[in-house]
Amino acid sequence: MSVNVETRVDDLGSTEHASDAWDLKERIREREEVLKQRRSFFIDAYRRARDHLLFVEDDLVGFASVRRDGYILFLGVAPEHRSEGHGKRLVAAALQDHDSVSCHARATNESALSFYEHLGFDVERRITGYYEDGGDAYYLRLGDGSSLRGRFADFFRRSVVGE
Repeated sequence: MSVNVETRVDDLGSTEHASDAWDLKERIREREEVLKQRRSFFIDAYRRARDHLLFVEDDLVGFASVRRDGYILFLGVAPEHRSEGHGKRLVAAALQDHDSVSCHARATNESALSFYEHLGFDVERRITGYYEDGGDAYYLRLGDGSSLRGRFADFFRRSVVGE
């Protein structure tokens, strides 16, 4: 069975889908104890980013909020829709506008770290006490700014051949 995934974008300044993104983020936080931002911080960051959203039958299944410099502020995929390529699609959407992308991931979030490593992100450093609750983070980057599109295209070719 084929599922139609609709891609939408909230450009800088828009909060059209911010409440849906907040609700999805909160579902993930409650289940996995990650994405622990306060609502006011989240909405402000969302508004200042370009937000890539994936919908299945009008239900938000994933989103990525990306700053102007290619930093991924938030990346979330509904747990029941993981392993369907949505996270990869969101990172690819971020790469449409940037030669490299970066993000932080909680040092204890093994699934996120595995996901980013699988896509080819490099861990650049560990930051002690990065999160408000004192948790450590890794700063990750995909690409060196010069050959990223080729590197990502190679990754997608390998993953499609392997599927």
